[in-house]
Amino acid sequence: MIVIAGLVLGALIGAMKARKRGGNTLDMLQYGAVYAIVIGILGLLATILTHRVLA
Repeated sequence: MIVIAGLVLGALIGAMKARKRGGNTLDMLQYGAVYAIVIGILGLLATILTHRVLA
């Protein structure tokens, strides 16, 4: 669940950052994808650590 939330949150943050910098639609898609991947990986690590600590 943390991974999915991270993906969505990352995509939104990336798109807003690209829009703030004056980017077009493709820029917003690229920034959104990169931020979604990075924050999704961080969410995956958080999920794994949480599972290992609680199990």
